[in-house]
Amino acid sequence: MTTVVLVHGAFADASSWQPVTERLLAKGFRVFAPPVANRSLADDAAYIKAFVERIDGPVLLAGHSYGGAVITVAGVADNVVGLVFVSGYVLEVGESLGRLQGGFPDSELAAHLVYAPYPIGDGGQGTDVSVEIDAFPAVFAAGLDITEARVLAVSQRPLSAAAFDEPATAAAWRTKPGWGIVSSADRTIDPEVERFGYRRAGLRAIVEIDAPHLVMRTHPDEVAAVITGAIAELG
Repeated sequence: MTTVVLVHGAFADASSWQPVTERLLAKGFRVFAPPVANRSLADDAAYIKAFVERIDGPVLLAGHSYGGAVITVAGVADNVVGLVFVSGYVLEVGESLGRLQGGFPDSELAAHLVYAPYPIGDGGQGTDVSVEIDAFPAVFAAGLDITEARVLAVSQRPLSAAAFDEPATAAAWRTKPGWGIVSSADRTIDPEVERFGYRRAGLRAIVEIDAPHLVMRTHPDEVAAVITGAIAELG
């Protein structure tokens, strides 16, 4: 049986996949939703690749938002049989998040980012990027109950600024089949960024959902259906 590994993005954690995880487990699928440190594209992808390689049997990787960039690189693991991008970035080799995003108008998110220093192991200093807490419900967590959105706002996992300019070292979509979900009401990533990446990668299917960025929380049935449909198509 194919194992599903759900990879979260920036400003979120593995719990962002909870509604989809519940549905996949209820259908009898083996599912993992590992944590991503959001420190470095190379390191995050290496972690997910190593995680996947410890799984016995085929794996379908699903990545949300920044998680799409992570699975773009990590998906070269031999036992990965397919990729599902959910409101996600799909990078080309040598391309960074900043370079891809820079080809399109800024989303609403850009005006609501907060930068803060954090210490790194060599005694230096990195920069954390997070979303303004007051703007988080409307910009990042649109469509969710306001109480839930406020909880997510104060428990968000920042992304290191260095990850924005780090080039992808692999593009798994060149050798692995992929599927994509566009959140057409996304206020965090311009939906055109999603559409462009998906078309360039030649994904097998692109599904448009009238949903905000956290589509796997607002429309879990539809997202789970794309994942299970991909598994069925892979046989």
